[in-house]
Amino acid sequence: MSPAPIDPLFEARVRDSFAKQTFMATLGATLVRIAPGEVTIALPVRAALAQQHGSVHAGAVTSVLDSAAGYAALSLMPAGAAVLSVEFKVNLLEPAVGERIEARGRVVRSGRTLSTCTAEAWAIDAAGNERLVATLLGTMMCLVGTARVG
Repeated sequence: MSPAPIDPLFEARVRDSFAKQTFMATLGATLVRIAPGEVTIALPVRAALAQQHGSVHAGAVTSVLDSAAGYAALSLMPAGAAVLSVEFKVNLLEPAVGERIEARGRVVRSGRTLSTCTAEAWAIDAAGNERLVATLLGTMMCLVGTARVG
């Protein structure tokens, strides 16, 4: 069975859904890149996101990882679908410090109902040097024809 064709309006759907996520706006996160099966979200590092040791709180890092993976999945879903995280595991590899964090989500396998995704969080300093600080492996659900779609 061949995969469903990619909705030509996938980028607009991802941007529209992301704009409705007030939590991403609260964090200051923005969409940087959208491609079929791939999404990058940038999170500017600022004091309001720090934990007690000065690095970006794991909750903020996990949130952008989850959204990057989810929107990567949404980009391959049919028109009218919405996405919902079903489960994920995060590995925190080292403190997230730098100028910004980039969460880069990618679909590993896109199914009719469930998609398996990965995401990596990269801490980027002022010189553009990158360090991998966290990874996510998750499952995203395609919602079609429910009150939650939107």
